[in-house]
Amino acid sequence: MEVLKPTAEQLATILADHKKCLRGEDGGKKADLSSANLRGADLRGADLSSADLSSANLRSANLYGADLSSADLSSANLRSANLYGADLSSADLSSANLRGANLRGADLRSANLRSADLYGADLSSANLRSANLRGAENGELAFAITEILPREGEVFGWKKCRDDVLVQLRVPPLAKRSNATGRKCRAEFVEVVSIEKVDGSAAAEGTSLHDGVTKYRVGETVKCHEWHTDRWVECAGGVHFYLTREEAVAHVG
Repeated sequence: MEVLKPTAEQLATILADHKKCLRGEDGGKKADLSSANLRGADLRGADLSSADLSSANLRSANLYGADLSSADLSSANLRSANLYGADLSSADLSSANLRGANLRGADLRSANLRSADLYGADLSSANLRSANLRGAENGELAFAITEILPREGEVFGWKKCRDDVLVQLRVPPLAKRSNATGRKCRAEFVEVVSIEKVDGSAAAEGTSLHDGVTKYRVGETVKCHEWHTDRWVECAGGVHFYLTREEAVAHVG
């Protein structure tokens, strides 16, 4: 029976039957919520994997941590929906409205986002590997595809200096930071956590490969001469570093 605007009790039954279906239990039935009105619904942690939610109205719905893997969400209205940490791997989101949706940390591997509207969506830390993004390109999406730095909080990284010296850095929460399309990152200012040689032996200080003047000493804060606001200019002003020791070791100045 089609349910265009399910009550809380009906929705609970649909989810329970769907779970039985996924487990291969008697009485199970795949969830068919196509074109259903689920605006503002609380679906936190719900298992809707492989469910039919095509053209459903999920505007402002709370889908925090929900399992929507392989679900059909084509043409669904997910505007301003909370999809933080949701599993959307292999889901069909073609032509879906995801304007202003919270997709932070969402798993979108192999998802079909063709012609999806992602204007203003927060895709930071989302996994978009092998996703179909044709026709869904926009500024926010491009940011998510290449962003490897958390926008908030502290970050630790490594910088290679002269004479094969490695410096471990802490980027404080208030420091501006960015990366372009590669793995090299930069920050407005950093704190020096530790210093060592590439072979692991002790080192007293590090000297910048770039200018041969800037010194890095444990406990000190190093500020860039001029911070460049355009994140797409990889070699612009900032203290440059990598997120892993291995990448810093491999760096050729």
